[in-house]
Amino acid sequence: MPERVHARGPGQGEDAEAGPGRGGPLRAFGLAEVYNPSMVPTLQPGDQLVVRYGAAVRPGDVVVLRHPFRQDLLIVKRVVGRRDGGWWVQGDNPFVENDSREFGVVPDELVIARAWVRVRPPRGIQRSVAGVLSWAVSAVRPVRAERSLSRRLRAR
Repeated sequence: MPERVHARGPGQGEDAEAGPGRGGPLRAFGLAEVYNPSMVPTLQPGDQLVVRYGAAVRPGDVVVLRHPFRQDLLIVKRVVGRRDGGWWVQGDNPFVENDSREFGVVPDELVIARAWVRVRPPRGIQRSVAGVLSWAVSAVRPVRAERSLSRRLRAR
């Protein structure tokens, strides 16, 4: 099953002409929804990502990119490192190989955005203030560069 991400914001659909950086500072941010398990355990299917378009990318970052063979398909991967011609990207789930192990290095122009915050949708109806607060504490997390993970992935 091919991986896909639904993104909303600059560089997507009708907003492609506007691009990041035009129309005010908020135009540099967008939303992406994760559909497949390639980033488990970091990201689950159904997670929402707040992404920043045009942000600098470095090893360990989680990014939204266009699939090199199907550029209408957006995918989420972790940047492992820089190679000749672009970025080497891999998913956090070792059982899913829809990443640079399959399609090679990703050119800079296919990297669309860097993930900034993950929001996990609530499971079921929250009926109390404590339930909502509990969900909020566990569901909203910054997506940070995992240095130890990027070293581990580079060593493979």
